[in-house]
Amino acid sequence: MQKQIFSISNFTSFEECALEVFKHQFENNSVYRSFCDLLYIHPSDVKEIKEIPFLPIQFFKTHKIISSKEQTQEVFTSSGTTGSSTSKHMVTDISWYQKSYLKAFEYFYGDIKNYTVLALLPNYLEREGSSLIYMMSDLIKKSEKSASGFYLDNTAELSEKLKTLNKKGEKVLLVGVTFALLDLLEKESFTLENTIIMETGGMKGRRKEMTRLELHQILKKGYGVSAIHSEYGMTELLSQAYSKGEGIFACPPWMRMLTRDTEDALTILENENTGGLNVIDLANYNSCSFIATQDLGKVRIDNTFEVLGRFDHSDIRGCNLMVV
Repeated sequence: MQKQIFSISNFTSFEECALEVFKHQFENNSVYRSFCDLLYIHPSDVKEIKEIPFLPIQFFKTHKIISSKEQTQEVFTSSGTTGSSTSKHMVTDISWYQKSYLKAFEYFYGDIKNYTVLALLPNYLEREGSSLIYMMSDLIKKSEKSASGFYLDNTAELSEKLKTLNKKGEKVLLVGVTFALLDLLEKESFTLENTIIMETGGMKGRRKEMTRLELHQILKKGYGVSAIHSEYGMTELLSQAYSKGEGIFACPPWMRMLTRDTEDALTILENENTGGLNVIDLANYNSCSFIATQDLGKVRIDNTFEVLGRFDHSDIRGCNLMVV
């Protein structure tokens, strides 16, 4: 099934795979099966992807979401604030994740060996269980560049490396958590002709919140680049979507976004309408591929999407699948 999923080339093959994965997870994931049963939805009744039930992402905090009897190889965990519960993603076959992020990177950016990969991810490095750190560690290794690596507090060294690589005309990918990218700019500014700046989000009280437009203007000016790239991923997924600017994200062929009605979570909206983002990640074959996130967004006509905010945790409409 892995080969079939990572060979998807059009919507017809995507939908065929999605319906097959839904049947597999209905039969092998007890939590997801119970959820579907409560909704009185059976695979025999489902003919298209918008009829598939989407499991609220909060279930990853309270249940073991798994569609395999194999032993767990990796457990990815969310960051979470002090005192809050964290999501746990049990991965029984890590090759699904490895293939997903490598093929997705190649799909959007080409061969990883063409880049020096620099990772400025202090808050992720300071804890265990980060799927982002797992991915970046492997991308750094596979870049086969001696200058590739992680940075925590050694920002002066990072600044020098960015300037040196720029002078050499090397292609660089700098992946950073938002507050750390801003912190670096407080020390100096850059003019980077060959560097991709990719922010992964994340202020979490470290700085005042600002709009994406404000943030990207500051980052573009400070790093001397024409666009800010972004990565959309989460602990509960094994795939990432990427934006090459303007906050417009595109998915790899085995991943797709839908929007749900904020008043009726079982209703899927037509494109160009704002709603809760539902994600289909077929790389999540041994977990759950159909997840209702807590993000608000809009899917565009060309199936790219924008993230417009998050549901207020106090707003029951954002979590109304929890009460079926």
